[in-house]
Parts: sequence; structure tokens; C-alpha cells
Amino acid sequence: MTTADGRRLRGDATRRRVARYAADAATLGGLDALSVGRIAGDTGLSKSGILTVFPNREAIQLAAVREGRRVFVEEVVTGAWSTEPGARRLRALVQSWAAYVRRRVFPGGCFLVAASAEFGAQDGAVADAVRALKREWLDLLAADAVTAGGDGPRVAFQLDAFLAAGNTRFVLFGDESELDLAVACALEVIDALG
Repeated sequence: MTTADGRRLRGDATRRRVARYAADAATLGGLDALSVGRIAGDTGLSKSGILTVFPNREAIQLAAVREGRRVFVEEVVTGAWSTEPGARRLRALVQSWAAYVRRRVFPGGCFLVAASAEFGAQDGAVADAVRALKREWLDLLAADAVTAGGDGPRVAFQLDAFLAAGNTRFVLFGDESELDLAVACALEVIDALG
């Protein structure tokens, strides 16, 4: 292995570690609260090592959104994707979403809910990345709702609203029955599709 390969491997490891730390932190205190000094202190990485792979804080925030998306797809979408499109897939997505939140894959609940709340009224590259991720989720729900015979945007809105509220209440009160209630409400919407 050459020295360049070793640096590249270390750089890749730093990128992954910082992105995951930032995504976790986003669900607890928000992406805007991140600083290179805090990341270095909490991860044991050097500031210079972090700044070698990320030119600025915005690059770290964007990496966190990409990591949040990667984990969301892996935890919520991938397992449900093989399910028959339509109402069955919607049920599977709701159930896998609840399992992802319940397991505290991110310490502060759903990354998408936290980032959407933080960046909803902001502009810029990070807000655009969060909006794109939210749109991707809504479009996925809407497509399966249409396949099930429903009004795609309306059903996607309802499901997303119930799940976001369930996440917020679960994190706020630490009570799994809040997630159970959100899932039950979402499943009623799906069952009404036929």
C-alpha cells in the first residue's frame, strides 16, 4: 500500500465517522449547533484532520444529510421494498419506520423529522438537501398510495404527519405508546384505501 492509499483510507474513515457523528448530533441538538471543535472533542479526531476532508461546516452538514438518507433508506425503505407495491408496501414502510425510531438508530429519533423541523424555514444548500430528502420520502409514499387507489399527495401528507407527530411525542415523552398510536393512525389511513 502506498502512502497516498493510506491517507485516502484514513480520509475515508474520517469522512464516515464525522458524517455519522453529525447525523446523530442533528437529531439531538441540530446541525446548526455543530462546530469543528465540538466534533473533534467528541470524536477524538483532530481539527486539522477533519478540515482536511471537509473544507467547512456546511460540507459537514451536507455529509450528515447524505448519511441520514443512507441510514433511512437502509433501515426503512430497503426491507419494505420487496413488498408488493401499494397498500402492502405502505404498511411495510410504516412498520419499518416505527422499528427504526423505536430502536433509536439515531439517538434523537428520526433524522428526517429532526432535520425537516430545523431547516424548514431556512435557505441554502443544506436546507435544499433536507427538502430533497423529504420530497423523496413523500413521493415514495404518494406513489404507493396511488397504486393502492388513493390520492397520493393526500395520503403521503397524512402518513408523514402521523409519523412525524409520533416521533416527536416518542422523543419528548419517552413513551413507546406514542409510536404505537402514530402507527395505528397511519395504518387506518392505509386500510381506508381498500
